[in-house]
Parts: sequence; structure tokens; C-alpha cells
Amino acid sequence: MQPVEANEKTLEVEIERLLPGGVGLAHAEGLTLFVSLAAPGDLVRVKVDRIQGKLGFASIEEIIKPSPVRVEPPCPYFGRCGGCDFQQLTYEAQLKAKVDIIHDCFQRIAKIAMPLDVPIHPSPNEWHYRARAMWQVDSMRKWLGYFVRGSREVCDVEYCAVLVPELQQTLEAVRKFGSGVETRDISAVVGDEGVSVYPRIADLEPCDVSRLTEGERYHFSAKSFFQINHGLLPGLIKEAINEVTGNLAIDLYCGVGLFTLPLARRFAHVIGVETNERAAKFARRNLELAKLENAKVVASDVGDWLGSYEPAETVDLLLLDPPRTGVENKVITGLLSLRPRQIVYVSCDPATLARDAKKLLAGGYSLDTVVAFDMFPQTHHVETVVRLIAV
Repeated sequence: MQPVEANEKTLEVEIERLLPGGVGLAHAEGLTLFVSLAAPGDLVRVKVDRIQGKLGFASIEEIIKPSPVRVEPPCPYFGRCGGCDFQQLTYEAQLKAKVDIIHDCFQRIAKIAMPLDVPIHPSPNEWHYRARAMWQVDSMRKWLGYFVRGSREVCDVEYCAVLVPELQQTLEAVRKFGSGVETRDISAVVGDEGVSVYPRIADLEPCDVSRLTEGERYHFSAKSFFQINHGLLPGLIKEAINEVTGNLAIDLYCGVGLFTLPLARRFAHVIGVETNERAAKFARRNLELAKLENAKVVASDVGDWLGSYEPAETVDLLLLDPPRTGVENKVITGLLSLRPRQIVYVSCDPATLARDAKKLLAGGYSLDTVVAFDMFPQTHHVETVVRLIAV
């Protein structure tokens, strides 16, 4: 059914709770309403922007009575910029909402009765935590920033409160030298040596940088992926690998080797698989510099590799950290055919995580632990580490 215009219908509603995607839930006049930028407990007057069946998508016109957990968003771009959608919440409320979102996804999508206690590790920094960014470019207007909420228009941004100071300085430099470049987006990432920028702008370039985390040195650049919140990396690595040891571990979607290196310290043999050739080269380099000869990295489509891999021994641990979209059915099929003793699934999207976990549980695994990490303060996104055990 196609959405229809709501003729700017206005309603007075109370926000019941926050849903996956960060929207507030309300009900009125037979409609289930999804309200943007809401806080649980808000009494608001909303404009229904569009209706699809019995679903309404609404925006706040007036806050009649603010929720006790509502705060004044400090960012002048809040509401227009599509980046941060939880700035209206206290940090404690943000953490609670993310745990509730995980519960919601597992119960609604995976049909799993979750334990009440899903621990969440707060970010050491609620602001100035983001060590990686992608800025959108409007070369006609010479604007640089992020997409406007719900559109592909660029919101021109001079200051971003979630960037680490080095990236904020880089944003200012890019605005000065590169806002008129003929490119649709610009990537930047911070390392211990400085900032890597892609594409090259003035004296800013896609140089290699590195980060020392838990005794491991990881090399990467703006042209490859690395986690954005470096303050939570030690805890994330520790939770994902735990105290597990054994003979063979497989690390799927291994990137530059964030988990591959510490796995190689605990297992006799480790195989990393990464689709992106550039990231795979960094992972091999990181293993070589760490003098870890018991691990290898394969550049391949993960599903194709699983379909052709025939292990000569039992897989003790299989770890995967896929993109936000989760994994394809052929990857699930490949995982189940390997029958690893343990599966650790690291995800930045509770909905796709719950979808994939449901299939793994149906394939003969039980849910052991679910732990959350607030890698993305001021947004509805949350990192989740799930451990599954073969039964």
C-alpha cells in the first residue's frame, strides 16, 4: 500500500516508548503513530506527515508537557541534520532506550524471551567520541556536512559536537579547502599519527594511520573501515573473545583485523575473511607486524568462501561482524554447515541481528549472552555482542 499525504492532520498524543529506529510510539484516532525526535513520556502536539494503512508518521509541532528525561539538545543543527536523533534525551535515558530496543527486536523479530538484564557499557565520552566520519558535499552551493533528516539534501555544518577534536579541526580545514570539490562525499578517520582523508584535499590525504588498542597496533586509512568509538574498543574486544581458547577460530568480515589479532593470541590457527581487498591487505599487514604467523586473511565474498571451505577440524569459535544489513541466507547456511562450537555475532543493528539470530537458533544453537556497547552516543544506534552455543 502506498503512503498517502495526511493533509497536515494534527493530534495531541503521549509518547509511550521508543522503538527500533529511534522513533516514539503513540496511538490516536485508530492510528499507530511513529513520532520523530520524541522522548518517552512527552505530551506533544504532532503533525501527521503521511499515513500508510493504520500507520502514521508524524513530527512534533509543540511540546505541551516535556518528559522528565527530555533535555535541550545542545546542537544548533538538531532536527535538521540527520546524524543525531537522541540529543533530546538524558544520557541515562539513551542507554535505557537502547536496551529496550534490543529487547524489542529479539522478542518481536526472533520471538525470543530475553532475560531482563542486558548489560550496556556506556561510552567513556558522551560527546567528542567519533573518530571516523563521512561528510556529504553539495558542490553547487559549496556546502559540507551531513544529509538533512529524511532527504539527500546536504545540511551545511560548521561544528559537530560528536567528533573528536582532531576531526573537528579536519572538518574546518576541509570546509576551507574542499567544500567545492567535485565529489559526493569525503571520508576522514583519526589515528595515533594524525588524520587520514579521502579523497585528497590540499595537504590532507588518504595516508595510513594506526591505533594502539590493548597492546595491538592496527593500521588503516580513510579508505578502509575502523570502529568509530575508540574508547570502547578494549571492552568490545574482551567481550567478543572472552576467555575462549582452542585450535581453530574463524573471523568473518574481519576488516583490518580488530578481532583477528587477539584471536591469534588465543587460538592455534585463525582464518580471517574480508570482502574488501584494501581492508584485507591492512589485516595481513597488521598480522605481519605483530609477528602472528598462525593466522591468515582471505579476500573473498564471505558467502562464497563458506560455500567452498572444507575444514579438516572442528571450528572452536566463529566470530562475525557484518555490515548493518546483516548476513545473507547463504552465509547462515555456511555457518550452520561448519557447526562451530561457539558463534559470536557482533552487530550495530539489533533488528538484523535478531533476524539472523532466529535462524541460528533454529539451526541448533542456544543463546548464551547478550551484551550492549554504546558506540554511538546521541543516536539510536547500539553495538551488540551475542554469544551462541551449539546444543
